[in-house]
Amino acid sequence: MALPAKDAFADDPTKNIHGFAEAAYGPKLDHNGLTQKDDFNLLEQRLQLKTSWRPDQPETLARWNTGFFYKGGLLVDEHEENVRYNIREANGIFSPFSWLDVKLGRQILTWGTGDLLFINDVFPKDFESFFVGRDDEYLKVPSDAAKFSLYNPQVSVDLVFIPFFTPDTSLDGGRLSFYDMFLGRLAGKESGRLLKEPPLQPDSTEAAARVYRNFNGYEAALYGFKGYFNQARGVKSGGNKEFFYPKLAVYGSSLRGPAPFVGGIVSGEIGYMDSLEDRSGIDRLVENSAVKYLAGYERDFPEDLRVGVQYFVEQMLDFDAFTANARAGDVPRDQFRQLMTLRLTKLFWLQTLEASCFVFYSPTDSDAHLRPRLAWQVNDQWKVTVGANVFFGRSDWTEFGQLENNDNVYARVRYSF
Repeated sequence: MALPAKDAFADDPTKNIHGFAEAAYGPKLDHNGLTQKDDFNLLEQRLQLKTSWRPDQPETLARWNTGFFYKGGLLVDEHEENVRYNIREANGIFSPFSWLDVKLGRQILTWGTGDLLFINDVFPKDFESFFVGRDDEYLKVPSDAAKFSLYNPQVSVDLVFIPFFTPDTSLDGGRLSFYDMFLGRLAGKESGRLLKEPPLQPDSTEAAARVYRNFNGYEAALYGFKGYFNQARGVKSGGNKEFFYPKLAVYGSSLRGPAPFVGGIVSGEIGYMDSLEDRSGIDRLVENSAVKYLAGYERDFPEDLRVGVQYFVEQMLDFDAFTANARAGDVPRDQFRQLMTLRLTKLFWLQTLEASCFVFYSPTDSDAHLRPRLAWQVNDQWKVTVGANVFFGRSDWTEFGQLENNDNVYARVRYSF
């Protein structure tokens, strides 16, 4: 990512403040009595502000093309009954050499080719926000990190170092019920799971790298990562309901570009997830290593219609060792888990009204997640969004099956300035 041009930064940050005020409400369609509140899981008001600043002085900062960016927000969360201030981005960007950009501080990290599916993008996500109807922006959780981007006519490199581990925001039973493996059933606020994060020490620093190059309209990339699972995929023995985040290494690649003959954009991605604490697969309490595959295709059609499809496969390695060491009551797993997605987007009213639907469907898990949405850009300032999250599943322990009693609708009204 190239450093923003000088015009993207203001000399005086007070003259370059933008943001929005938003109110959101999401009532539940199902009432299972398991969560903290049984009538809604989204009722909040949010004020988000962002600003950027680029000093002309001192001379060294100006010569290094230095800039600063900040985005933060005040949230009144009536579900949690609290008010909190969240800093989503606060970082400095500078370019000491023509071939090097450096970004230090809190930032949103993302890469890979998937549309709401992630393989080599191992940076933290907020799935609770995703399932209750917040804007898709909040699926990404910020990281406190140092990012170095090196540019070369032949190949470019991104290096990321994350000294403070940040996990995914997982389901905890407050807003959404989920399958609790210790209770052997769906659970909510009564779940007593403990999530233990890695200790804050130098050898816990996570590192990620991406090497990429464009050629003939295609972008090819290689990825590497060493750190931890962002979800607590390990269980401490002893029966105290304590989960932990096992060590993880990821190696992968991707390719994205124009589809020959049929038009549109085609993409492919693969990643080897090396579970460093259980490479043999014999520890039933730690996630096995796996290989993940993703193929995608998207195309624009006449009359502002866009269609995208994806096919995802997760292959568990050492599957024989996993089955041999499984015990009665363990969650059953498939050696090859399949997941397909469909995204349909249609624009109306001079492209001011967007109707869309995103569908996840797993033929192996026999579950699905539907995300219909209408977004109306009333004018330059006002935007109204309504949508729903609908879940289906044959089994309580699958990814979407555990959420079957959490169907919800939502509405958001946003004023931008």
